[in-house]
Amino acid sequence: MLTRFAVAPSGFKESLSAQAAADAIAAGVRRVVPDAEVDLIPLVDGGEGTARALASATGGRLVALPATGPLGEPVGTHFALLGTGSGSGIGSGSADTAVVEMAAVAGLSLVPHGLRDPGATTTYGVGELIRAALDTGVRRILVGCGDSGTSDGGAGALQALGARLLDEDGFELPQGGRELTRLHHIDPKGLDPRLAHTELLVACNPYNVLCGERGVARVFGPQKGATPAQVEELSAGLENWAYVLTRDLPVTCDLYGGPGTGASGGLGAGLAALGARLLPRFEVLLDHLDLDARLARADLVLTAEGALDHQTPRGKVPAEVARRAKLNGRPVLALAGTLGEGAHTVPGVDAFTGILPAPMALAEALVRASELLTDATERALRMILLGAGLPRGAGV
Repeated sequence: MLTRFAVAPSGFKESLSAQAAADAIAAGVRRVVPDAEVDLIPLVDGGEGTARALASATGGRLVALPATGPLGEPVGTHFALLGTGSGSGIGSGSADTAVVEMAAVAGLSLVPHGLRDPGATTTYGVGELIRAALDTGVRRILVGCGDSGTSDGGAGALQALGARLLDEDGFELPQGGRELTRLHHIDPKGLDPRLAHTELLVACNPYNVLCGERGVARVFGPQKGATPAQVEELSAGLENWAYVLTRDLPVTCDLYGGPGTGASGGLGAGLAALGARLLPRFEVLLDHLDLDARLARADLVLTAEGALDHQTPRGKVPAEVARRAKLNGRPVLALAGTLGEGAHTVPGVDAFTGILPAPMALAEALVRASELLTDATERALRMILLGAGLPRGAGV
């Protein structure tokens, strides 16, 4: 009999936070097993909700402030100061760590659909949040990458931190990824000197690289509103960005194709050029949750994300949950807003289902996501329990 459930979803972009998704799944479980023991483990991947989740998990706090949004206008945003409850992944209980969530100031959700142009958006606000974190005196800054609305390689962040990006005539470049094709020289003399004495960590998807056929502009540019012509323009700009960064700064890693360099529209590469360490996001973000032990205690693990497809194994939450669950022999059910090509090939996922009971408009699905997720969980779990109760060979 299934009585213990581990519910470990990511958020559904532009619809449900990870916590809201976990609550919706738990509601569906309890419709079927009213006395179920449900362990809610909402997971963050560096994108939306990361700062808030880590502050909550460690007894820390959020610091609210205005900063420059992706369109160049001020937005209300925040960063986190962690408490003393963090685990080995982010500093072994250190209270000297700040978390800057790039999505909170340069995320795609901050760019209205009619204004989505990744050639124009900027990470300038990310640099402002890093500066604000430095003002608190922390010794370590963790930058969470994910859900970005930008493709400027982190150029805006470097400008906010004091670097001057100059064209061939010595004039400073405007903000935006499309300007990077005109970059001729980087003057680092104005960079904030506190960066040299602060550990800068970037939690990112190692599968995302800056340049080449699998470069970030080609893979994610269209999702951010780029036309085919803009994709090529952005790709060329990021190639030039990597070249000039490597030439003008003391870069010690491969910015073109190194793991994580393409994170958040290339923010990973820009911060790596300043000496940041690019780390696989789940190694950094999940260890403080005691995730492996909690999955091992469950009779069934449920995970979820907005889309289950061929990209899921490339660093998405359900794939990581399934991998860890399988290390302990736990069965895994995945729920998704949409099922795409490759949904059936995610390693470790034993069963999966979409949450839509019938075709519907995207706008309606986004509004009803919590209800749909609860209903889908109930349907799937009833099928699982029915199958578990059938005698062997029944119906054959």
